[in-house]
Order: sequence, then C-alpha cells, then structure tokens
Amino acid sequence: MNLRRDVFQAIADPTRRAILVLVASQSMTAGTIASNFDTARPTVSKHLQILTECELLEPEQNGREIFYHLNPKKMKEIADFIEPFRKMWDDRFNKLEAVMKKYKTKK
Repeated sequence: MNLRRDVFQAIADPTRRAILVLVASQSMTAGTIASNFDTARPTVSKHLQILTECELLEPEQNGREIFYHLNPKKMKEIADFIEPFRKMWDDRFNKLEAVMKKYKTKK
C-alpha cells in the first residue's frame, strides 16, 4: 500500500522542519544534512525521502553527490494556506490593541 503524503504531513515533524530550515540557505547533501542532527543517518535519509515525496525538497545529481534544495512552489503552497490565518490573527491583535489603548486612556 503506497500512502501519498502531503506537505502538511511532511512539516508536522520537527526534524523535517529543521531540515527545511537548513536547506533554505543552500543546497546540501544528505551527509551534510545528517551531520547537523544527533540521529542515525538512515533516520535522516527517511526524512529526506518524505520531503522529496512531498516535493518540498528536490534532489539534484551533481557527479556522485545528490544535493537537496527547496522547491519554492511547494513552500508557497504552505504559505498560501497559512496567510489567511495570519491576517485573521493580525486583525484580532490590532482590535485588542485598540481596546487596550482606550482602556488605558480612561484610567
């Protein structure tokens, strides 16, 4: 049975989120990524497999090495989903701030 994961299942894991943060600044090999974690290399490889299946990371063969880099289109999918929630909370905090300012001036 082949389960199809989506980007939100992939980013649910803190290690995978940390991998995305690492790779955001530059492409890295699996070995370089694994050296940043205190876990076994096969564990990191499994995380890379999941991130690749979800298309958050794109592997690129360069000689004998495979470099992983972010897929900006999939990262935008996450950002597009989160944006309405960010706007909603900004609006709520702005309203709360306005109420607090009115309350402060009445004292």
